[in-house]
Amino acid sequence: MITLESVSKRYSGKFGHIDALIDVSVRVERSDIFGIVGFSGAGKSTLIRMVNRLEEPDSGTIMVDGDDVTAMTKKQLLTSRRNVGMVFQQFNLLETKTVFRNVAMPLMLQGKSRAEIARRVDEVLDIVELSDKRDARVSQLSGGQKQRVGIARALATEPDILLCDEATSALDPKTTEAILQLLKRINKTMGVTILLITHQMQVVQRICNKVAVMEGGRVVEQGSVIEVFGNPQTATTQEFVRTVINDQIPEAVMDLVKNDPRNARIYRLRSVGVASQNALLSKLNQTTGLEINILGATIEQLEDTVVGVFHVQLVGSDDAIDRGEEHIDAARITKEQVRF
Repeated sequence: MITLESVSKRYSGKFGHIDALIDVSVRVERSDIFGIVGFSGAGKSTLIRMVNRLEEPDSGTIMVDGDDVTAMTKKQLLTSRRNVGMVFQQFNLLETKTVFRNVAMPLMLQGKSRAEIARRVDEVLDIVELSDKRDARVSQLSGGQKQRVGIARALATEPDILLCDEATSALDPKTTEAILQLLKRINKTMGVTILLITHQMQVVQRICNKVAVMEGGRVVEQGSVIEVFGNPQTATTQEFVRTVINDQIPEAVMDLVKNDPRNARIYRLRSVGVASQNALLSKLNQTTGLEINILGATIEQLEDTVVGVFHVQLVGSDDAIDRGEEHIDAARITKEQVRF
């Protein structure tokens, strides 16, 4: 559906240059909700603006629905953009105009008839649950309602793709959740492919099925949300995942463990499916005779799957602990020894 292959972008100025994107490759499949996450300056906004060529790449290829966007003429690009809706962080609405007029704007620019415009505007306002605000001025709406207008406007031309640029960053937590559920419903019921950028891993957790993590203009990690949350590989990804799934042992617990004179090792275990963790710990105790102490655990649901991080202390002889490690590896649970 959307493919960026080896895309790079450099901005130059009198004080030097900035590499906004460096050899970025991302593939978004049809009906994905694909999240691009990264700190400020990571290159997220530049990447998403490449999809409809609001930014021109210096090199690389961008394919949208089988068509090479980088090779399009201005006329072809205009046609292509009608299939891509965009939702902005700051709404970008005409505050003094009505909700109807704002949503109708892209249809008016396409030269649709009044009847067609009225029909489609009413349809999308129903989708975003704002039919009762049809004739209200945008300036009278709350932030959440304004973003719903922005989503309705983006859907007006019946696009197959929705680009969301920090669409919930300006909203409070309750309104954010409502907007995320709306986007999820649009994806499920209308089959719209959604590419969103955010600096909040909670947004990715709530609605995305795939994610790419950016740092310094590069994609440092990407994959399914379950893969990335379940076993983050880079320090940046681990920092983001930690905001959702805490993988640190409380200091008070660590102090107790440090003062334990017995022979022991501490492990951080990551797994998909808590049942596998529980079965493993039971087996370790039965087959090795190890004393097993759970120092902490964090469990979160991603889509329909449970991802867990457990910290365990294995107490016993070195041979018994080594056998315990073998059982952990055989269970395909990711382990990391915690040293202090």
